[in-house]
Amino acid sequence: MFAKHRPDYLILLCLAFLVVFGLVMLASSSSNLGQEKFGDSFYYLKHQLLYGLGLGFLGFFLGYKIYYRRYEKIAMILLLINIGFLILVFTPLGVKAGGAERWLILGPVTFQPSELLKLTFVVYLAAWLSKHLDRQKKFWKGFVPFLAIAGIISGLLLKQPATTMVAILMGTGLIVYFVSGAKLSYIFGTALLSVAAFAAVVYLTPYRWERIINFIKPSANPLSGGYHINQALIAIGSGKLTGVGFGQSTTKINYLPEPIGDSIFAIIAEELGFIGSAALIMVFAALVLKILLISQRTKDRFGRLMLIGFGSIIGLQTFINIAAISGLIPLTGVPLPFISYGGTALAVFMTMGGIIANISRHS
Repeated sequence: MFAKHRPDYLILLCLAFLVVFGLVMLASSSSNLGQEKFGDSFYYLKHQLLYGLGLGFLGFFLGYKIYYRRYEKIAMILLLINIGFLILVFTPLGVKAGGAERWLILGPVTFQPSELLKLTFVVYLAAWLSKHLDRQKKFWKGFVPFLAIAGIISGLLLKQPATTMVAILMGTGLIVYFVSGAKLSYIFGTALLSVAAFAAVVYLTPYRWERIINFIKPSANPLSGGYHINQALIAIGSGKLTGVGFGQSTTKINYLPEPIGDSIFAIIAEELGFIGSAALIMVFAALVLKILLISQRTKDRFGRLMLIGFGSIIGLQTFINIAAISGLIPLTGVPLPFISYGGTALAVFMTMGGIIANISRHS
């Protein structure tokens, strides 16, 4: 066991800021929606505090206190359980909402198994690649098993459907696989295969293909397909430099779809302006950069690969959310880490933060 020392305080500061900031902005973005649907302006905030922050604190505490190397022995078991949860989503235990089957009910608990993959998939890859130092360079013993597990997970996620989650997880998987020492030919081959498969899935699925068309021509259907992105851009543009003021957004009232989900960055930009939204992006950048810097000084291979995986997850998801709602890429529906409404997502990211802090104590 490596010697313990103090955790990285910049990591803790960034995590604390994002969690508190997310709750504050959720209170603003959800007030009208909560009043309209439940007669309680703070309904969504209360729900996030109870199921997201409450479980998140527990996850962070356990992640911070439990020596991270203990996860290496149970990595395969955790991933198999998670895959089992993904399969159960398509049984009577699953919940279908908004045309998607992403939620699972086990007793009093409702959660998204796909969110748990951000932990279990990264931990599994880190454990597998750290145990077999040369396996990732071999085709049949390294590359093929990697493609097999990635294909199984991708297939289950696409069936939900959770297309962007596939892109985030597989992108992270390729980064971790590459850093572990895999051949560049394997990385490029996987990337090309993934892009081709992804393009085929998008083209053959009407609603996914419609998103591409709306991205290319957002003004062609301003009241249907292009409505979401147009309203998001109006909100972002309305904020100008300093914003219209906290709680003063007008687009969140019956105009902007998903104001508490993937569109919450547009509310932030409208209420806090360019300065506020840029400051938020800088905090995310500082967090990801610091995680990657800690990975460089971490001598333990398992810990280093986990840090790279977690940093990639946070960085990729943040970029995709902000880029999509800003019109730089097609709309995806992926939430903003730590900020958007979602109890499972917040609990997972806080648990991830606890593990990151634990690794920083031993690096």
